[in-house]
Amino acid sequence: MNIIGTGLSGLVGSRVVELLQPEFQFENLSLETGFDITHTDAVMDRIGKSHASWVFHFAATTDLEAAEKERQLGQNSKTWRVNVGGTRNVVQAAYASKKHVLYLSTDFVFDGESGPYTEQSRPNPQSWYAITKYEGEKLVSGMGEGGLIVRIAFPYKAGRVGRESFLHRIVDLMMQGKTIQSPNDQLFMPTLIDDIARAMSVLVSGAASGIYHVVSPQALSPYEAARKIAAAYGLDAALVVQVSSAEYYKDRAPRPFHAVLKHDKIDALGIRIRSFDEGLALIKSQESEV
Repeated sequence: MNIIGTGLSGLVGSRVVELLQPEFQFENLSLETGFDITHTDAVMDRIGKSHASWVFHFAATTDLEAAEKERQLGQNSKTWRVNVGGTRNVVQAAYASKKHVLYLSTDFVFDGESGPYTEQSRPNPQSWYAITKYEGEKLVSGMGEGGLIVRIAFPYKAGRVGRESFLHRIVDLMMQGKTIQSPNDQLFMPTLIDDIARAMSVLVSGAASGIYHVVSPQALSPYEAARKIAAAYGLDAALVVQVSSAEYYKDRAPRPFHAVLKHDKIDALGIRIRSFDEGLALIKSQESEV
C-alpha cells in the first residue's frame, strides 16, 4: 500500500516508517524534504497527484511551552497556522483526491479532571497546543469515513533516530548525575512507538475510521516512570526526586494531570499495547543488539 505522509522524519514518524516498510511504501512530505504544509497550493498539488490511498498526517508544532507563549496571537500564531491551517490543507487535498487521512493526535485534548476517557468523551483542551490539535481533530472528523484519528500518549522508542523521546532525555540527565524532579501526583500512559506502528497497520489495512486511543494499559506517575527508567538503565534512582504537580508545573502551560485513556476499541481488534515495564524491557533488548 502506498502512503504519502507529513512529519515522517520525526519521533513517531521515523519509527513508523522503519517498522512498516516494505508492507507500506512511504513518500515523506516534511520540512526536511523542503515541504511546508501551510502552503495550500503545494499541498493540494502533491497530495492530489499522489497515487497513495492514505495520507499519514503527523506533522505538527508540539512544543507546549512555545505554543503557550503565542496563545494571544490566536489564528496568527505559528502553532495555529501549522496545526490547524496545515491540517485543513491536508484534509482538503485528501478529500478532493479521495484519499483517507490518518491524523496523529494526543491525550492532551482532555483536561485530566474526569477520566478515564473513552473515544466518545468530550474533549476539553487546556493548553494552546492542545486546543489546536483538537481543532485539527474536528477537521479530520468532518471527512466522515475518510478520517481516522489516532490519539497517543508520551511516545518512546529505542535509539535516537529522529527526535529523542522523554525517556532518553531522562537517561542523559541521570548519566550526567543531574537530579530529576518528577511529579508524584500526575498520571500518564507512556506508549511504545513500535506498538503504535503495529496498531496503525491494523487500522489502515481494515480501512478504519473515527477515533482510536492507542495507548499503554499502564497508567503511572512521572516519578514512578523515572524510577523505572533508572532501574532499567542501571542508573542511580536516588537522583529521582518526587515533587507535586503544582510545584513542578508552576508558570508552565496547563497539562492534564490524570490523562488516563480507555482503549477498549483497539482491545476489541486484538491489538495489544505493551505496558511501560514491557516496553522498557523491549527497548533495552533492542539497544543491546545495535
